[in-house]
Amino acid sequence: MKLFTSAQIKEIDAYTIKNEPIDSVDLMERAATELSNYMMAITKPEQKIIVVCGVGNNGGDGLALTRILLDHGYNVKAVLARFSNSFSKNTGININRLKQKYPKAYSEIVSSSNLNLFDGNNIIVDAIFGSGLTRPVKGFIAEIIEYINSLEVLRIAVDVPSGLLGEDNTGNNGAIFKAHYTLGLQFPSISFFFPENQDYVGEFFVLPIGLHPEAIKHTETNYYLIDDENTKQILQHRKKYAHKGNFGHALLIAGSYGKFGAAVLSARACLRAGVGLLTSHIPVRAYTILQAAVPESMISIDESDYIFTNSSIDEKYNAIGVGPGLGCKQNTYKGLKNLIENAKCPLVFDADALNIIAANPDLLDILPQNSILTPHIGEFERLFGKTANSYQRVKLQKKWSEKLKIIIVCKGAHTSVSLPQGNIFFNTTGNPGMATAGSGDVLTGIILSLLAQNYFPQNAALLGVYLHGLAGDIALTNQSEESLIANDIIEHLGNAFKRLKE
Repeated sequence: MKLFTSAQIKEIDAYTIKNEPIDSVDLMERAATELSNYMMAITKPEQKIIVVCGVGNNGGDGLALTRILLDHGYNVKAVLARFSNSFSKNTGININRLKQKYPKAYSEIVSSSNLNLFDGNNIIVDAIFGSGLTRPVKGFIAEIIEYINSLEVLRIAVDVPSGLLGEDNTGNNGAIFKAHYTLGLQFPSISFFFPENQDYVGEFFVLPIGLHPEAIKHTETNYYLIDDENTKQILQHRKKYAHKGNFGHALLIAGSYGKFGAAVLSARACLRAGVGLLTSHIPVRAYTILQAAVPESMISIDESDYIFTNSSIDEKYNAIGVGPGLGCKQNTYKGLKNLIENAKCPLVFDADALNIIAANPDLLDILPQNSILTPHIGEFERLFGKTANSYQRVKLQKKWSEKLKIIIVCKGAHTSVSLPQGNIFFNTTGNPGMATAGSGDVLTGIILSLLAQNYFPQNAALLGVYLHGLAGDIALTNQSEESLIANDIIEHLGNAFKRLKE
């Protein structure tokens, strides 16, 4: 799925109105119908609901929503926060429609002197600003938002929580509505995918409102979702007479004394993700452990008992992964530098390999094009620098991918994948239970496996991230977020592949 800026969504709305064609007020009615259907699925008619509306089109959505819920017997009222005497045309139409049909269900608030009208309700719906906001919220509207945030009610936002800007919230010191649920219209806002906005967005759902497919198709963007649609297109299907040689030979360089488990996890994930052959390069002391824990893997033994120092760069390997549990000793740095300079196949770097590169930034300049780096946020900052917020970090991620012609997988709740051509993909799978030791090692193994199977590097990264999260989601059906461990992700990779194929 494409993602768009707030300004682009406004243009797509306008194109839809002109070319469907449809009157703008009828498009608003369509959106309100979708909103009401969802509201009726998660609420009960007897619950007391207030819809707080602004004077722009987000307020029009809220007023139409109020009327439709009343048509279905819901106990709902609309309150217009009148911060201006200038209404949008469609808001004015929907004020009149509501007042004519349900006059007692409409009221206005013009100051913060009577905020107690929000007391005693079960649910408060925010339809004040939506995605049209361009500056921080101050004044009496801010007081309304902060008062509602203090109440023990279910809070639902329409389109975008009021006060939250669509993309960049740098310097946004205004009031922001804290939603438990946000109901996006056709597209989620880009700002929904940043961790600092979680307390405002809550859990978000995207409702289709029938925006014109031609406008969506032809509007250019750098932002996308990793979802079922594009990963199904990526997934390769095996032929009946295939053999292990058809699915690549991966080299995994991992483990140091005290961290041999990282090598085990990454190796098992690599095999579960379908690689034909795997060789694990490990220190001497890890030999017995790896042979017992991962008998399917062949073993390459380092000269050192405890760390990685060097590995023969054999042309038989189709892809190489390096980093899980590696350690950051000086001899390991030398081995990593030699690998970067001499490898002839696709590479994926994780964990301590990234920490070594961060400590020796000259290595960035010699990374082969289309190398895949998989940092968590702390590793990303060590590599590329700190930023004020997640939007700025994504811009920095995009910059470095374009500059170095590499793929960066910045891990998190909505892992972002930046490609050399400047596109950013946000992942849609995964859950908080995956914030556990070894989860990143598993992801490295999956991506390495796909690389070795001759997936294009960008496809290996996108599909690997999606499958990793999907396996974690499936694992959660038998676990809790607290009890889920990295091995659970590995054990459900097969189910993730099945789910994707279905």
